[in-house]
Amino acid sequence: MKQPILSTILLAILSATASTSAAQNKQPDDVRAMAKKVMMPVVLKVPGMDKVKVVENLKYTKSDDPNVLMDIYIPPNLSENEKRPAVIFLHGGAKTDYTPKDWGVYTSWGRLIAASGFVAVTFTHRLEYPNLSLEKAAADVLDAVNYVRSNANKYHIDKDRVCLIAYSAGGPLLTVGMRGEMPFVRCLVGFYAFMDIQQSDYSKTEKPEVVKSFSPITYLQTDAGKIPPMFIARAGHDEVPTMLDSIDRFVAEALSKDIALTLVNHPQGVHGFDNQNDDERSREIIRTAIEFIRLHLGNENPK
Repeated sequence: MKQPILSTILLAILSATASTSAAQNKQPDDVRAMAKKVMMPVVLKVPGMDKVKVVENLKYTKSDDPNVLMDIYIPPNLSENEKRPAVIFLHGGAKTDYTPKDWGVYTSWGRLIAASGFVAVTFTHRLEYPNLSLEKAAADVLDAVNYVRSNANKYHIDKDRVCLIAYSAGGPLLTVGMRGEMPFVRCLVGFYAFMDIQQSDYSKTEKPEVVKSFSPITYLQTDAGKIPPMFIARAGHDEVPTMLDSIDRFVAEALSKDIALTLVNHPQGVHGFDNQNDDERSREIIRTAIEFIRLHLGNENPK
């Protein structure tokens, strides 16, 4: 496989079509192999995942793209007026007709988070790394956040306790929660996610000022005091060009600015280790991320 093709696919969280078998069969072998990978579930399971209620294919934005839809995962056995914090997932860069929210990695994360006592929100947005798309994707993220908060009562959500969790090329979208404009976003989580895209291929398609404004590291250099607590999961064997460099430079800068930062590392982890490395270190990192979210959203562990 040529390196540019590999990089683009990996940055989409090993992106490939995950729709019908017929559609997959029209794809090259390498793309079909990647499609198989993104459909694999997260490697941690907890009791109650099979009992989670899933509300599917909600139209959360005015976009005319029929694939820009949302799913909401609700914990089982909630009382009528019971509310739980929300964890909103930001997938990596992929065409919307690949419907990332339907990939096995995200449907299983949704069930895992809901069974852990939160309301999980997955949605397809218009980020297409490295194509011109950052501002469109950010608009979708804002629409998703607004939809979740506007419909909080309907879906048992505490609209004032929200976590954003991003993966891979979705890292730049964490910047919407780093600007001090969303006090209800209590914490941010990045799994093998870009923390600086100024060295990425976005520089070939986006204006320099846009690339800078969507690089999380930028907000360490402006007003770091506005950034909520952050959790970063690093894959020691990440294959994506400049990914580890972006994370390592962000961490060094964050420590120099003394922000609230939790860093975890999987020494043998590959890009997408949460569903690719079926080992105890992956499960330990996922559990630690959930407890970090619980600490900062204030949700007690369900009995």
